[in-house]
Amino acid sequence: MEAVAPQKTPDDERDLIRRAQRGDLSAYEELVQRHHPRIYNLLYHMTSHREDAQDLAQDVFLKAHAALRRFHGHSSFYTWIYRIAVNHALNFREKRRHDQAALRLDDMDQGVERDPTFVELRSRESPFRDVTIGELQKKLNVALQKLSENHRAAVVLHDIQGLQHHEIARITKTSEGTVRSRLFYARQQLQKELAEFAP
Repeated sequence: MEAVAPQKTPDDERDLIRRAQRGDLSAYEELVQRHHPRIYNLLYHMTSHREDAQDLAQDVFLKAHAALRRFHGHSSFYTWIYRIAVNHALNFREKRRHDQAALRLDDMDQGVERDPTFVELRSRESPFRDVTIGELQKKLNVALQKLSENHRAAVVLHDIQGLQHHEIARITKTSEGTVRSRLFYARQQLQKELAEFAP
């Protein structure tokens, strides 16, 4: 039997889901509006490119709409759509891996400022104190892209999106122990990548 969802779907959202499952497009549009900002933010941090994130977000909501009749509420709608988004982003990056001659980075999202590695390095007496926010975000984003897909997903979901271990475990279909292990390893790797800037 599946565990109770960590974040329950609000009653008004359950009503929107039921209406959308019956073909009410305005109800589905409301669901998209509620969840688009966080889904886009997740995808941006996993791809480091705004246009890709926008395209992927559109794909995610199209996939979710096509699969909506199969959503039975065993998890929250929020968890369900995040799972689709994470899987879609991982598939996209896997296809892109062969064509990665140059990593595209555009304007950094301010969410990266909450990353523990970023916060720690900004607070130290180190060369990072003289580096602009944009430069530091760019360096951290490059370091994030060097992580494996699973490790990057864990960091983005926890440190940037602010999800808890049990939520990430549900989304990635792993144990909380695996999530913690991935976060530990990913943070070690990020610190190594940024070691030249440590005091």
